Amino acid sequence: MIEKEERQLPILRGELALLIVILINSLGVVLMLMSGSGISAISSVPYAFSLVLPRLTLGTWTYIFQGSLILSLMILRKKFVPNYLFSFVVGFAFSMMLDVYEMHLRDLPMTIPYRVFYFAAGYLLITIGIALSNRCGLPIVPTDLFPRELSAIKNWKYANVKMSFDLICLAVTGLLTGVFLGHIRGLGIGTIAAAFTMGKVIGKIGEWMDHHVRFVSFMTKNNSVK
Repeated sequence: MIEKEERQLPILRGELALLIVILINSLGVVLMLMSGSGISAISSVPYAFSLVLPRLTLGTWTYIFQGSLILSLMILRKKFVPNYLFSFVVGFAFSMMLDVYEMHLRDLPMTIPYRVFYFAAGYLLITIGIALSNRCGLPIVPTDLFPRELSAIKNWKYANVKMSFDLICLAVTGLLTGVFLGHIRGLGIGTIAAAFTMGKVIGKIGEWMDHHVRFVSFMTKNNSVK
């Protein structure tokens, strides 16, 4: 009965969903950074490195950080996982889009109302993007993949893993910028609020998606409409 109901749901191609994820998640990260309330937790560590060692861009530090997450997952799995490498390729595209958005949006107005809008829009885009990436049936950005896979490996609740991962990222960012710059950069009330709430919001958005759309990709076992 459940399978029949799933087949009757509208279908969204996983390939299209993944493309949307890359475009909106990278935009969301840059908008949160521009809001002045702090960058998103998943990008806070690369951002800290881009401040401490500015010879490399935020995008470059992002895929270096993502590569370390992929390596960590393979160590936890104790085996080579080809899909994780595809995830790194997706992460590379995401990283490049960070630099593109940062370059083209730097001249946007920065009044307080606009900053509030940037934060709200960035937060919403990131939560929607992560919920999409968790369901697209394709390798996803490593910063989204890591908490999902860790929760599966350890059989821990995703929302708790996501929140813990975000908080650890924030702690590392605070330590890096505090020690090497003399003051904490990149963290704000928005970053903290997002770290404590984003996992639950992603879960709620994901549940809504599960009731309204079915994802099919070339990697799913059955990609024919019935």
